[in-house]
Amino acid sequence: MRESSGVSEKDAYSVLHRAVVSGELSPGERLVEEELAEQLGFSRGAVRAALVRLSHDGLVVREPNRGARVRRITIEEAVEILEARGVLESLAAGYAALRRTGAEVEELIALLAEMRDLYARGELLAMSDRNAALHGRILEISGHEVARDICARLRSQIVRFQFRTVLAPGRAERSIEEHAAVVAAIAAGDRAAAEQTMRAHLEHVTHTLSQVISQDRVAAL
Repeated sequence: MRESSGVSEKDAYSVLHRAVVSGELSPGERLVEEELAEQLGFSRGAVRAALVRLSHDGLVVREPNRGARVRRITIEEAVEILEARGVLESLAAGYAALRRTGAEVEELIALLAEMRDLYARGELLAMSDRNAALHGRILEISGHEVARDICARLRSQIVRFQFRTVLAPGRAERSIEEHAAVVAAIAAGDRAAAEQTMRAHLEHVTHTLSQVISQDRVAAL
């Protein structure tokens, strides 16, 4: 993790959040306040407050007399998170269709074009990042604060699973087609279609993740 000279709770939270979500801090890894404070250049108080926030995000587990550790997300939890996102993000996509401006539609189209370009170059992990940016922008455009805040926490918990799905054979191409349908519905101002296409997209992601995990388990036998 990159050292920082900042001492604020917000800075400590941002650094540790990024380290957990990126996998730099591994699932199950112990998080010792004193060690993190020394390594990152933050006060122990700032690190402690950051760990409390991360526990509220579902990224860290704090145990009495045992300290904190990076929370392990099970496959079953990941599937449930995707199912919950399907409900919330379809709602948000519908609101986005009602509230989008012309400039915002152009932003979504540009993000979709970036995804297509990265796919053509075989840069699937970078494409996955743009995928996440597109989802985030739709949530912002929706103006639905509750859905946006909950989905931000849910997405953080399963980022490491996100890369598993995009690398599944044929999934990246289908993902672009599904996102294109969502963007088209939002651009047309069609709330019902936006909700339907977003729900279908996340159902397909859920199904792909379930398949990938099933294959892993069979291979391990």
